[in-house]
Amino acid sequence: MAITLRSAREIELIRSAGAIVADVLSKLQKMAKPGVTTAQLDAVALDMTAQAGAQALFKGVRNPQTRTAFPGAICASINEQVVHGIPSNDAVLKAGDILSLDFGVRLNGYCGDAAVTFGIGDISPQRRRLMDVTRQVLELAIADCAPSVKWSTVAGKMQQYAEAAGFSVVKDFVGHGIGTEMHEEPRVPNFVSSELLANDFVLERGMVLAVEPMINAGGEEVRTLKNGWTVVTRDSSCSAHFEHTIVIIDEGCEVLTVK
Repeated sequence: MAITLRSAREIELIRSAGAIVADVLSKLQKMAKPGVTTAQLDAVALDMTAQAGAQALFKGVRNPQTRTAFPGAICASINEQVVHGIPSNDAVLKAGDILSLDFGVRLNGYCGDAAVTFGIGDISPQRRRLMDVTRQVLELAIADCAPSVKWSTVAGKMQQYAEAAGFSVVKDFVGHGIGTEMHEEPRVPNFVSSELLANDFVLERGMVLAVEPMINAGGEEVRTLKNGWTVVTRDSSCSAHFEHTIVIIDEGCEVLTVK
């Protein structure tokens, strides 16, 4: 596995891309109210990306199985949708929904990628707790990332925290290295498996990772809808998704997808 360690110059370029991602996600959270469609959010994301001189990472990405292109700049996943929700005029937000927005850009050849889940209007305590725990799983990982730490140690703590709260970790999708491409080595799972233990890696200064726990209120199993993209929980329980692009530094790690 060839993991690229980034120079100070490259990290600053990724940070610039990450700042655009953070700015767009912040704007969309303020816009997302009952009656707004995910297509409207997507249009704003596209416009802000263009104004910033960047390119939307997800738009036009080919599905490995169907070869169909993803039509949106954002992935907008509502309630039981885990990831890769397609923005649509038919997807009208309602009070009580939870919405996961995943968004990335490329700027001057370098990528940033982040995701956030939030409530629309008043949401149930159960959905609030799912979001809080998923956010805390990401925060726990960020706090533990540092040079010389094995990723399996971090992933084990993430999984243990989510499962102790009564939730399940999605195992079909994992985080990833990121830099000049959206998906680079290594694979960055949010759980421990025999595959991870066989391909474990030690965090090093200059390593840039997109860490993105996806946590389900019910079981871990997921399925893909007929559109070939949108992934939903098999038991129709809600799912939450948080992600940041981080870089390993001498003191620990730093989040690059912030304003």
